[in-house]
Amino acid sequence: MQPIYITDLDHTFLRSDLSISPYTIDIWNAKAKHALMGVATARSFTKSQELLEQLHINAPMILLDGSVILTPKREIIDLKTLDKTLGDAIVEVGLQYDIDPFIIGVKDKEINEAFLYPRRLNDYQRDVLKGYKDDPRMQFNPDNHTMKANLKIVYFGYEAQLRPLYEAICSTFGKAVEAKLSPEKYGGGWFLTLLHPEGDKAHALKKVMEYLGRDTEDVTVFGDSVNDIGMFKLAGTSVAVSNALKEVKAVADIVLPHSNEEDAVARYLEAQ
Repeated sequence: MQPIYITDLDHTFLRSDLSISPYTIDIWNAKAKHALMGVATARSFTKSQELLEQLHINAPMILLDGSVILTPKREIIDLKTLDKTLGDAIVEVGLQYDIDPFIIGVKDKEINEAFLYPRRLNDYQRDVLKGYKDDPRMQFNPDNHTMKANLKIVYFGYEAQLRPLYEAICSTFGKAVEAKLSPEKYGGGWFLTLLHPEGDKAHALKKVMEYLGRDTEDVTVFGDSVNDIGMFKLAGTSVAVSNALKEVKAVADIVLPHSNEEDAVARYLEAQ
């Protein structure tokens, strides 16, 4: 039976400059000849394809924190969205804390996305936006209106501002929303991600394994951040890179001695 490996991308598999070393490419593609190889990322299908164009992906792709699951050929396996009524209600709570969100939603039946950005931007949001300068998904959203189908709503800022908002959203919406608050280790800020309650990586991993006809005990997962924890608790083997958050290392079966900058995932795969 083929082994299954699913990895997070940013700060786990990718280097901080978003590159992939020739060594990692060779190890991954060699492993893909005998194993199912997939990803679980906060990134979109289009951006993931761009970053991973030299890799052979032969397992379903968990995208946008788990709200979208697609085959490598972009066939839909599952899609979890927040509707406009709930999305707009979330934004109204955010306005009470003087912060506007980024909103990623589905704009057509082909699952093409729109990335809506607000009029008001804090310093951290401006830095984040620089990385999307030429992204065709970007749309100005001065009124903070959400879409009919929202994949995720994201607040970027600082802990002192986002933690009270996180607590207010949890109190207001309860189990209707999956809320994840986490530091962004390299930029110094924090981010609050709001998803459908079954739009996280843990639920997505279950769906992927059902699709493959396999048990979650059969999969090895790699990660570094808060949104990987649910996935770690389900997988047969969970592997944290050395630069992972302490909360992630605490639930990992294995903590690697190498970081994402040191080809940690590939080193592990080569040893298997």
